Amino acid sequence: MRLVAKWLLQILILIFVVVPVALGQPRQKTFTPEEIKKMAETKAIIETKFGKIELKFFPEVASNHVNNFIELAKKGFYDGSTFHRVIPGFMIQGGDPNSKNPDKSKHGMGGPGYTIMAEFNNKPHKRGTLSMARAQDPDSAGSQFFICVANAAFLDKKYSAFGEVVSGMEVADKIVNQPRDSKDNPQERIEIKVQVVEK
Repeated sequence: MRLVAKWLLQILILIFVVVPVALGQPRQKTFTPEEIKKMAETKAIIETKFGKIELKFFPEVASNHVNNFIELAKKGFYDGSTFHRVIPGFMIQGGDPNSKNPDKSKHGMGGPGYTIMAEFNNKPHKRGTLSMARAQDPDSAGSQFFICVANAAFLDKKYSAFGEVVSGMEVADKIVNQPRDSKDNPQERIEIKVQVVEK
């Protein structure tokens, strides 16, 4: 019973703690087959003090989320932000611009100032899946993302999976096991820098 309660709490944390500010209608764009092919060939590397995590994307099922992540990364939006939520046996979450500030009281509540239309799909939330955090509204994702460190099928078709780790899961495992506070924020900052590598 305690295990069930623990997982329910973790789901609520993921759903309700992330509160990006919604400005206007959620963004949605249609991409050409050539643009989708280019996104599929693009990689991203998250650099941390524990090493690098290399990502590949799923634009065929979540083109707006992939494009959004790539565009934000190219602008340096993620650089200097942190993995601000780590839950062993579940996931590591980052991408909040508020986490650039050492004051942790607003960590988990920031975004880019707009939201993305949900792109729920058939990609499973398994170990290594890259997906988008959101608030209760399905169309409330902005910049915050998470990487599953274990299978999390209860998130399938409820969150927009848009990529996966191709190398560096051992880095994610180190990050998720760092000492953390009562809000699952690591006690020591784990800053990230995201590099986009286009073919």
